[in-house]
Parts: sequence; C-alpha cells; structure tokens
Amino acid sequence: MPTEPKKRDILEMSREQLVAWLADRKIAAYRADQIQKWVYLRQADRFDLMTDISKEIRTLLPQHFVIGRLEAEQIETSRDGSRKYLFRLKDGKHIESVLIPERDHFTLCISTQVGCAQDCLFCLTATGGFERNLTRGEIIAQVRDIKNELEDPMSLTNIVFMGMGEPLANYKNLVSAIGVITDTDGGLRLASRRVTVSTAGLVPRLSDLGRDTRVNLAVSLNATDNNTRSRLMPINRTYPLEKLLEACRQYQPAPGRRITFEYILIKGINDSESDARRLAKLLQPIRCKINLIPYNPHEGCDFQRPAEAVMQAFYDILFAKNYTVIIRRSKGQDISAACGQLRARSQGFEFGIRNAE
Repeated sequence: MPTEPKKRDILEMSREQLVAWLADRKIAAYRADQIQKWVYLRQADRFDLMTDISKEIRTLLPQHFVIGRLEAEQIETSRDGSRKYLFRLKDGKHIESVLIPERDHFTLCISTQVGCAQDCLFCLTATGGFERNLTRGEIIAQVRDIKNELEDPMSLTNIVFMGMGEPLANYKNLVSAIGVITDTDGGLRLASRRVTVSTAGLVPRLSDLGRDTRVNLAVSLNATDNNTRSRLMPINRTYPLEKLLEACRQYQPAPGRRITFEYILIKGINDSESDARRLAKLLQPIRCKINLIPYNPHEGCDFQRPAEAVMQAFYDILFAKNYTVIIRRSKGQDISAACGQLRARSQGFEFGIRNAE
C-alpha cells in the first residue's frame, strides 16, 4: 500500500516558492498573497477558513500543506509578567523563547538554533552543545504563535534574535524569517527598526546582514582584550577584536541607527575601571551605544555578578566619555531566567562547573 506523501508546513514556503507551486497548477500568483495574509495576519489554522479563495483551492491546499504551530511544552510566568516558553519541535528537540513586558509593549526574544556551537563560557545554552539550525518556519512560528495568544497582538512590537544559538550561523533561514516578520503587507508587520539581531561576532556575515536587511545589529563583546575574550568566547580565536571592530567600523546600519555593543559584566573578569577605559577607547571610532548586562548566575558556572558600586563606576566612565550607555536589568529573575535553562532540564543535561581558568 503506497504511503501518503508528507505534507509541508506552509510557513516554510517563501512567497516566491508558493507562487511557483501555484503556477504549476495554473493558479494565479495573487492567490499566494491571499494565502499568506490568512496565515500571518489572520492567524488561520485551517485552509477552509480562507473564504476569499475558491473552494477548489481550499480543497487542494490541505492535500499538500499544513499550517504549523509549535508545541508549548512548558511556560513559566514571572512576577514581573515575563514569560518563558519551552517549545517542543516536531523531531522532539527543544528551544526557548522569552516574552518581556515593557511599559507599553512587549519584546520577544527568539531562538535561531537548537543549542549553540559558540561555546561561550558564561552561557548555559553552550552546555547542551549544538544540535541543528532552526528552519525558517520554526523561527517565524515563535513570533506568530506568541503574537496570537496576546490579548492585543499589536502590543508585540520588538523582536530580538538573542535566544538560543548564533543567528548569523543560520543566515539563510534568519534572513528569510526576517522577511516575513517585517513584511508590512502580508507578513507579521513588525517594523524593521524594532528587530535586532545579536551576534557573538561572526565577522564574514556582518556586511551581508547590513546589505540584506534593515534590522538593528547588536554585537556581544564582553571583553576589552583578546586574551580575556578568547577565554570567554572561543569565536575570538578566529575573529579577534581587531577584525571584529574593523568589521563594525565598515558596517552600514540603516540611516539614523547605531550598532549596540553588549557587555556582560562578570565579577573579577571584565569589570574593572581599566576595562571601562579600554572599552571607551576601543569603540571611539564607531557610532554606537553600549548595553551593560550584569551577569545572570546559573547552575554550572562559577562566575558572579559584580557589586552595584562596581557596575556604577564602569557606567560612569563610559558616560563621561559621551557614550549612550545603559545598565540592562534582567527580568524574570524568579523563573528559569538563564537562556537554555528549561531546555537543559527537559533534556537532563549535567551541569559541570565551567570557569575561566
């Protein structure tokens, strides 16, 4: 008995692919726009709901496609309103997304990979290693699904690719997903100026991102000398500070925007006043802003958060040098706040102590 062909998730289809598929069946290209508006704007879960499309097409589509949703295996809600989602993918692997309430909107932090290959010493995700890239549809679904469950879907205005994985290492799917997320016609209609991609410093892809998208760039720096950064972030051995900062100097952001440099403050590692002065000097040629992030302790790492006075002194030095700088306070501290924590527990990873020695 022949097996039924596997149906494809329509979230994996770009507009161009869907137009080509329809053309093969002598169906007009404008039908692709109608279908995608139902999927992304109206959040349809069934093709028979697409009432401005002929019955014949509505009958044909479910023979070949499904409209996928992620399986929310666990959701943790913080006292401050932050929500952390553990999603189970079709192959049984897990990713995390975090919804963060702001004063009048929500920011969603999403993943691009299952695990991560960068092996940054301070990052919990690294303990589980790298398993695979997320597909275009799996990236989009994090935004689509969480937007759908909000009382006011339009209140989700900001997206940060700062969850599990290195976004620029999954470049093709990242850019394809960004296209849908920022599509103001038939996509999810988020403004590109409110979408940020954070990278550990995959230098060859920086210029590509500036060319192919209009989103914001954030660079995870975390040290002011190569020895320290290489210990914290092995990618620095391939792309040391000199190469990374030169690529940032050459980067062409959208008009009126600046690169954000993220700097995790770790007690006794990178939080001295001399570090702050070196940072100010390193970034002087680059139009940028700086996010200082107090280290978020988690099981399996012996790093510690600096004292408030130390962080304030670091801030003051940068502020005095006329940088736009903020100390970014983590939300969701009463739940599994460290990225990768829910996945680690679900997979039964062992937390061995990691340090910078």
